[in-house]
Amino acid sequence: MPTTYPQAAVDKMLAAIQFDPQGLVPAIAQQRGSGEVLMMAYMDRTAVIETMRTGRVCYWSRSRKAPWRKGDTSGHIQELVELRVDCDGDTLLVEVEQTGVACHTGRHNCFFRAIRGGELTEIAPIEIDMEKVAEE
Repeated sequence: MPTTYPQAAVDKMLAAIQFDPQGLVPAIAQQRGSGEVLMMAYMDRTAVIETMRTGRVCYWSRSRKAPWRKGDTSGHIQELVELRVDCDGDTLLVEVEQTGVACHTGRHNCFFRAIRGGELTEIAPIEIDMEKVAEE
């Protein structure tokens, strides 16, 4: 069951966040339990409010310039476990329960490339063909 927060908690979180001049704050999604970093995206004020009120993680898509609730089209949702703000108030940690894959490439997380043997190497396999997901 996702975590939701009352309005007073939402207000306190919003007061603690230092949004950048575009009204955004980086948000790192981390898998509950394992601590695996799944992805990094941005949230605006509305995304923070939506996430805290509904328990479904919502981000701001800079490319689409629109809200983006993780999983609405793919079914690969993120349910909120806990929302944290760092010491400076300029980065969020979103502890989630991930259903399906987190990365739009079909991999479990977005950090699937690393330097190995001096070469940039893909270190995680594609788990789901996201083109087929988009067709469904």
